[in-house]
Amino acid sequence: MHPSLEEIFRIWAKPNRLIHEKSPYLLQHACNPVDWHPWGEEAFAKARRENKPIFLSIGYSTCHWCHVMERESFEDPEIAKRLNDGFVAIKVDREERPDLDQVYMAATQGMTGSGGWPMSVWLNHDLQPFYTGTYFPPESRYGHPGFAEVLKTIHEAWMERRDAVDATAKRVTEWIRDHVNARGEEAPIPLRALADACQHFRQTFDAESGGFGGAPKFPRPVQFPFLFRYHAATGDRQALEMAIFTLQRMARGGMYDQLGGGFARYSVDAEWRVPHFEKMLYDNAQLLAVYVEAWQITHDDFHRQVARDIIRYIARDMTDKDGAFFSAEDADSEGEEGAFYVWTEDEARAILGEEAARVVAAHYDFRPGGNFEHGKNVLHAIHSVQDTARKTGKTEDAVRKIIVESKAKLFEVRLKRPRPHLDDKILTGWNGLMISGLARAGRAFGDADDVNCASRAAEFVLIRLRDAKNGQLLRRYRDAEARGAAFLDDYAFFVAGLLDLFEASQNPRWLHEAIRLTEEQIQVLWDEKGGGFYFAGADDPRLLLRPKSDFEGSEPSGNSVAALNLLRLAQLTDRSDYRDRAEGVMKSLSGNIRSFAASMPLLLCAFSDSLSKPRQIVIAGDPSHADVQALWREVNERYLPNTVFLAADGGRNQAELAKRLPFLAGMKPLNGRATAYVCQDYVCQAPTTDLAVLRKILVAIP
Repeated sequence: MHPSLEEIFRIWAKPNRLIHEKSPYLLQHACNPVDWHPWGEEAFAKARRENKPIFLSIGYSTCHWCHVMERESFEDPEIAKRLNDGFVAIKVDREERPDLDQVYMAATQGMTGSGGWPMSVWLNHDLQPFYTGTYFPPESRYGHPGFAEVLKTIHEAWMERRDAVDATAKRVTEWIRDHVNARGEEAPIPLRALADACQHFRQTFDAESGGFGGAPKFPRPVQFPFLFRYHAATGDRQALEMAIFTLQRMARGGMYDQLGGGFARYSVDAEWRVPHFEKMLYDNAQLLAVYVEAWQITHDDFHRQVARDIIRYIARDMTDKDGAFFSAEDADSEGEEGAFYVWTEDEARAILGEEAARVVAAHYDFRPGGNFEHGKNVLHAIHSVQDTARKTGKTEDAVRKIIVESKAKLFEVRLKRPRPHLDDKILTGWNGLMISGLARAGRAFGDADDVNCASRAAEFVLIRLRDAKNGQLLRRYRDAEARGAAFLDDYAFFVAGLLDLFEASQNPRWLHEAIRLTEEQIQVLWDEKGGGFYFAGADDPRLLLRPKSDFEGSEPSGNSVAALNLLRLAQLTDRSDYRDRAEGVMKSLSGNIRSFAASMPLLLCAFSDSLSKPRQIVIAGDPSHADVQALWREVNERYLPNTVFLAADGGRNQAELAKRLPFLAGMKPLNGRATAYVCQDYVCQAPTTDLAVLRKILVAIP
């Protein structure tokens, strides 16, 4: 067997304390000349003992600018000496400790007006921040102070003006405590918030390229479920058109891997052409679910194909041998951003031949000087097949054939290139998001393999990511080690995945686990005083405050997902206390919505669901029979928000579910034929065995 990277470090280099960690990000820094410490009491005690401030560096293993700062500064012997002599240096993986990241990011944004990674924060002995920044070049340039100079200045301030440093740290900490969990007056969310949020999306919509706002463009997947729901609730056609147009343009752009499937983290330009090449599990998981919903609404096969390609990418490149999902792939390979993904025209001609290369260049916007950097091209499907046929003088069928064959050839060549770094840690929350996406895809497309993949990942989390002492959910698994108490996102995203898996498989076990974990989430994270859920538990006395999840960017808010979960569980268990807690979450965050309605689109989805009576659709009959499967297909291929799906199979599963939902007990096939029951708030229309009648009922649902 070949030695691991960690083993090579131990053999050939003098490692620092990070060599004993499991985080890929921390291990990347294990042989820096910087005397790095992990977050913990050993580092804090050393800072007090040696009277040094703490330098806290937060990042993640697939972060491009984290790599740049490491090469430029943390591997530089002179800078490392200055850092070691004057500071105690701590490295934190933001994906393992998102609670720390949230707190110190708030300080960074408050002090500098912006944030990002690597995040650089200087702390006093009470772990209070007094100076912050993100990436620093090693020497001053382009108006940015150099890291070496910053270290010198901060060290002098610490030694000569310590009272002023501590006073600044105290003020910053007070500001964080006043602003991070500031909620304003608790009140119901106003009905106008739905229209206000949609109006914001209208005003910021890029009608030429899709998306909302200018460059850089992040997909922000949470926008799409809101726009879909708003369209379904109001009939607003523009809400749907903005979402569908954006999804189509994103998937034709360079931000989407045209050869291997999957989305990069964001586009650096407004046209979705040039990506920041790292691929994150959380983006692809959410976008998988979004493209599934887009297909359910439009039945345009384009959306189904994108969803299927995401699934293939995840199965091929991002799945552990035991079924769980890895976290991310780097933007860099061979020390260069995007090297794995880009092509020169000469490369394309050599691989494809002159004629096919001409068609590929026309279709994917290849340019002689490159459409990216250094004469390289990103595949960007700027033209349709029809336009490419006109430009090249070929038939549309000929163009399609050339594109399919050429993509396969380029993909095979790409497989031989050095791959970007894979962050192979397994995070509970992000796995929950992918379980949701796969379960929804399996249900919509009728693909049992997708549901089985989701089931394997759920089994992995339930078995491997549990505390051996108290059985509670944990955050991270890597290299046979599970570690870290679960955060709100872990509970909420995983519970959502279990609920989607239950509806896709109709196995009551997943519902039981979702209920058990929701009860655990309430016990560990519920805010009895202010309502809603804290992001982290109360077991870390070194955390300056317990933040709440109250904004939705590239990832959903754990509170928003929790509210949606609680509303679904209220339907699936007929328990009013779950609905009451969902309303408590919404009230606790209503100040955010009143200030900026579009800040939390998924919370608005929960609010929208809470305004109407929920629906239940029950299919009665043996699941193995063709007529039962036909009714399920009719239901599953439709976009039906605020609806739960239940099987009355006449066996143990139905009996289990009827213990929580007594109305299920009497549901059975009529005259031995598969039967559909469409209900609202447990009051059902006349059951039907006729597929055409069911179709009319579903079409008529407002």
